[in-house]
Amino acid sequence: MSDSSPLPPVLLHPDAELARDALSTPLLSRAVRLARWAGPDTRVDAGGGLADEQLPAAAEALGLSGDDAAALASEAWRVALDAGLVDVTDEEAGTVEAGEDLALLSGGSPQDVLGVWQAALEAVLADASVPDLDDLADAMDAGGEIDFSALDWDPEAESEFLDGVLANLYLLTVSEEGPGQVPVPLPALAASMIVPGDMGEPTNDMLEQVSDAMMRLDDQFRLLAPVGLIEYQPVDEALMADADAESAAPVDETDVSRYGIVRLTPLGLYGLRARLLEAGFGAPAVGELADKGADALLDQTSYFPPAAAQAETEQWLARREQLTAARELLAAARGADAGAPLRRLRCQQALSLVGAEAEPALREVLDDAELGGLARVWLSERGAAEVPAPSEQMVFWLTVDTLAAQLAAEGNSDELQALVEGLAMQHSGFFAAAWRVDHPATADVLEAMGRLHPDKRIAKEARKAAFKARSQRGG
Repeated sequence: MSDSSPLPPVLLHPDAELARDALSTPLLSRAVRLARWAGPDTRVDAGGGLADEQLPAAAEALGLSGDDAAALASEAWRVALDAGLVDVTDEEAGTVEAGEDLALLSGGSPQDVLGVWQAALEAVLADASVPDLDDLADAMDAGGEIDFSALDWDPEAESEFLDGVLANLYLLTVSEEGPGQVPVPLPALAASMIVPGDMGEPTNDMLEQVSDAMMRLDDQFRLLAPVGLIEYQPVDEALMADADAESAAPVDETDVSRYGIVRLTPLGLYGLRARLLEAGFGAPAVGELADKGADALLDQTSYFPPAAAQAETEQWLARREQLTAARELLAAARGADAGAPLRRLRCQQALSLVGAEAEPALREVLDDAELGGLARVWLSERGAAEVPAPSEQMVFWLTVDTLAAQLAAEGNSDELQALVEGLAMQHSGFFAAAWRVDHPATADVLEAMGRLHPDKRIAKEARKAAFKARSQRGG
């Protein structure tokens, strides 16, 4: 993923709602309770971890019991320490006090709360890249020291792998073509890091790497779910059992959820976007253009997926009177540059969201060579009276402009091909007239029609018309 190309925009939940979600996550809520539980008698070890003799009391304070109680209490304490909810006051004595950030969770702004949660997330992500305890025990030498060379563990590579997986999950979630809020199967996510996108059939070696990556991610996602980054259904334990062992109950081999499924939460989208921005990626959020001018709105939403473009435009319109907004949009849609057709298409889509109050703005541009066509379309669709019929020259200009916009937005798509075929079928003399249209994109549009039309004779006509148009413009 290149850091020079902006990702699709994400529609974030309001900060206040996200802050409530953050406070209710199992891990942060436990960390907060421990920070408030800690007192003068609380003791920590040299690394700041809660002393072993304190763990039973900490687990009891959290209402935890069972074999995992001490481990969960220890994890919550580490998060409290890393997130600034507790501070070590005397390393030698092992004493602690409430951290400055603890007060933010009850008296700070939603952004303050989210900042604390983000620190907790970073702590958990760091832990998720560390080998599990069994691996560490196996790598311990006779003197009790860990032989890191025996672990086959590269901390930087592990961190980069997890970052890459989470970036792919973010992209799948915000992409128009992705699953959106639909959970992503763990095998597909693991394969996205290993199998090239243009590869037809992965090799056996790659499949083995995908399987290994799934097991790593299963462990890591189990750690990340309690901090609220994801919702995760782990890999079925039966899949990891001995292949020769008989299952006590029949299983559905076609159930992909047995291999693990993951979904980013709204809080997770917020957190990963913040990390991507910190890493230098372009990660826009819907609503960022609400205070910008119409030119910024049309330019930047030109390459948004349709749903995101509409959501952004709705927020932009909500802050303006409709007549003023329509005039701003129409003024920004003018131009003969390469991006102008797509701006006019986005302008037309934005104007479809305004009501009759905007009619005077559309009537003001009826005689405009660039905007008169779309103004007539808008007025006619609303049943306005006394809408002048467009000239043939305006009809052809609007047709070329619309095709140029579709070409810029979608490339050689099936929808554009269908539009091209329909035009050629409805207007037998289309190419004879179209090459004369005084539009900067006429030749490019006709060349595209020549590429897209399946009928060789008609495609040849389009290419000849494109040659004439280019010659006419001196190109």
